[in-house]
Amino acid sequence: MTQSPAVRVTAPSGAVRIGERAARTLVSEFARRNDPKTGLLVGATPESAVLAAAIEALLPGDRLVVVPAEGAAAAALREHVTAQGRWVADRVRVVDTLAEADAAAVVVVAEPFTGTAEEARAAVDGLSKYVADGAVLSVAAPLFRTEGAGAELDRRGVLHGVRTDVVLRNSPPVRVHHLRFTPAPAALAASLSPAYRPSSVPLTRQMHIDSNGVAAAGITLGLAALARAARPKSRLWLLPALAAAPVAAFFRDPERDVPEDPSAVVASADGQVLSVQRLQDERFGDGEWLRVAVFLSVLDVHVNRAPVAGKVVDYFVADGGFVNAMKPDAEHNVAAYTVLDTDHGTVVVAQRTGLIARRIVQRAPVGSLLARGERFGLIRFGSRTDVYLPADAADPLVGPGDKVVGGSTVIARWR
Repeated sequence: MTQSPAVRVTAPSGAVRIGERAARTLVSEFARRNDPKTGLLVGATPESAVLAAAIEALLPGDRLVVVPAEGAAAAALREHVTAQGRWVADRVRVVDTLAEADAAAVVVVAEPFTGTAEEARAAVDGLSKYVADGAVLSVAAPLFRTEGAGAELDRRGVLHGVRTDVVLRNSPPVRVHHLRFTPAPAALAASLSPAYRPSSVPLTRQMHIDSNGVAAAGITLGLAALARAARPKSRLWLLPALAAAPVAAFFRDPERDVPEDPSAVVASADGQVLSVQRLQDERFGDGEWLRVAVFLSVLDVHVNRAPVAGKVVDYFVADGGFVNAMKPDAEHNVAAYTVLDTDHGTVVVAQRTGLIARRIVQRAPVGSLLARGERFGLIRFGSRTDVYLPADAADPLVGPGDKVVGGSTVIARWR
């Protein structure tokens, strides 16, 4: 038996391979949920890296239903699952067709979409019937194909995307879309771990480099190569060549131990606390706000993290100047505001530019869920990050001059 043509998603044999990194990205929404959940994996084979990643992500209360890829035998999949041991076999069920599966909290397609736009549209529509309310569908397509299935998934990403990940270390590179067709409750964020981000390139187990740093270092090395080719007798090429390492180091992205205390509010960035004050800001609602402002020097880590678990309900950019971020007037600099709905009310993170910083990166679209301490963006070069909390719901634990570490230092605690 095979799948219905309405949800046919397999690519021609050997056309696109899903490697370990892309597989981990595809199952990241399943792996990050710490509550008992159901998963549905469509288009798997015994050799599938996606199946291996999904099995590795299983927790004691989880259930995973696996549908074979077109042309694959369900019996071979069952033998493979049984060979993993009793613990896995008790939690993984292989069915013959998709019609035998129920709606799941996370649906993952193990094979990349490589067909036409019409085929991709029919497949997504067919799979959406198996996506529970507030659940996520994770699908992939080749990165450099701008027509057909890739274009259709890009369109769906604009309409329903909660996150898009580019996996360059795959053959060929792929873009992974995480789609949510119905709203998820903000309370679900409290049960999530920070999502795996392939945009963070590992150097060691504890130290990563953001993809922006890889690109910036590549540009400087390219300039060095051009300078040497244009003037081989000159040593001017050494300037951009030597700048590559510090440029990449600016975008370092270390792993952080996020406190498990549900009452903790963590720093959104590394740096020095400039001020802790109560104020009013009608843009975020009535009442007083507790604002903790942190200055990031060019030597600090510039990756920004969610201070609390919540759902992104709004995002907007306010125009302004580019004053030194340490000065009070920096409050009127260009800033990007990410508004979170949480169990304790509205929380806002402001990414402010500085004298040198002119580029803000925000990777959490409206509708996405962020775990406490999860990466959601960065600011290039010196800048400032402010966290706004309901003043009557939180008590500050830091003061001006304190050094904080993004994702780890507890800057306030919910009452």
